[in-house]
Amino acid sequence: MSLRQLAMVMDLNKCIGCQTCTVACKTQWTNRNGREYMYWNNVETRPGAGYPRKWEELGGGFDATGTLREGTVPSRSGDYGTPWDFNLDEAALGAEVKAQSVPKAGPNWDEDAGGGEFPNAWFFYLPRICNHCSNPACLAACPRGAIFKREQDGVVLVDHAKCEGQRYCVAACPYKKVYFNPKLFKSEKCILCFPRVEKGLPPACAHQCVGRMRWVGYLDDEESQVAKLVRRYAVALPLHPEYGTQPNVFYVPPLSGPPRLDAAGKPIPGSDRIPVAYLESLFGPNVRKALATLEGELARRRAGKPSELLDLLIAYRHADMFRLGEPREGGLVPLNRRGSKSVEPR
Repeated sequence: MSLRQLAMVMDLNKCIGCQTCTVACKTQWTNRNGREYMYWNNVETRPGAGYPRKWEELGGGFDATGTLREGTVPSRSGDYGTPWDFNLDEAALGAEVKAQSVPKAGPNWDEDAGGGEFPNAWFFYLPRICNHCSNPACLAACPRGAIFKREQDGVVLVDHAKCEGQRYCVAACPYKKVYFNPKLFKSEKCILCFPRVEKGLPPACAHQCVGRMRWVGYLDDEESQVAKLVRRYAVALPLHPEYGTQPNVFYVPPLSGPPRLDAAGKPIPGSDRIPVAYLESLFGPNVRKALATLEGELARRRAGKPSELLDLLIAYRHADMFRLGEPREGGLVPLNRRGSKSVEPR
């Protein structure tokens, strides 16, 4: 049990699918040494298969009794897709070679492929990282005790000195955010950029987000914008809470946008472009209440009334989105290193 819990909130109404967060993570952590296929951060188009493909069907997590559910390790070729290099000299390739080299899967394989039919098509972007759960299935499944939660901030890490690459953690994670490194024969995952956090800097994916849609802070810090969005206003919800892992990455669900159109192209009053039932399948039964709160605050602002919630979501000041120190008299004090184990990628 950690003393504090670092959390992240993402506002899906502001994500434009630019993949800046993905590139920030990839270039810093996973562009070499057996990590080429790893995307500790990825941005999926919903509805879609995601990365790895159809990860929600691969099991893991806990059932209603708290028992670990059986999970599957994704396949490298069919679920992740083997990393490839683009060869622009097609004239030098024979037809047979080209046919064999066509990828079958990969990250963003179904990017911008939405749901619904014209003129009522819809989609939204869903950025995903490790949820640094309060009840991690990966930790519960590891027979070597190689996965642990840091006491000072709740970040879930892998101790490579103990890891034997048995991949029980990969199968147990219902979000499939633990990866196996075939070169090191170790499991690896998002570390929430803890070397940056210890210096008072936000994770790279959050800091580089051009849409200002990611907040980072401690859930017990009532002045952090994260705590306000998750607890005070309850508009930020966990992804698939039914998996039983108690995720600490939260999402502000997307508003429906323009109403659906009838056969004559006229708006259908009160209709939802993005099906609320689909959002509930992702974020649980509190979606309707969160959406109602957002709509209510938008109505207040349109009426010329103040709204702290909308001010938070607009994020006027970038620095206010991140509260990463320990609250003490006189201000925030950055975290110090406290015997962190060797878990950084080599």
